[in-house]
Amino acid sequence: MPVRPVLAATLGGAALLCALVAPAAAAPGESVTVDSTARLAADGTVTLSGTYRCLPGTGPVFVSSSVSQADPRVRHGIGGGAARCDGAEHRWANSGKVSSETLTAGAAHVQANVMELRPSGLVPLPVFHATRDRDITLVRS
Repeated sequence: MPVRPVLAATLGGAALLCALVAPAAAAPGESVTVDSTARLAADGTVTLSGTYRCLPGTGPVFVSSSVSQADPRVRHGIGGGAARCDGAEHRWANSGKVSSETLTAGAAHVQANVMELRPSGLVPLPVFHATRDRDITLVRS
């Protein structure tokens, strides 16, 4: 089975589980930022980016992101990638296509999370290192 669909399903499931539990505030020294503009390609691919800083954990850590436009209740997951938690600041960039709705250039809202899948019995539990919500501008590229 290809790695990207498995990673997307894992991150999506974790995001759904995390939506049920309010994320804790980031620990001192941990953060995630979202750049003020994002790219929107002609084929519908959205690329979001920013920076993150996190401290070492016990499980794999990911930077996930979502974008909404028009209806804030409808969020579209935009990729996710592995994070390196070593206390240093790193860049992140996630890309993905929105399948159920076409996004347009202009105002949008992004949520980015640095989340660890911490071992806990049979099922790893999501632990947030940092979360950020930001209004941005989607720019055609």
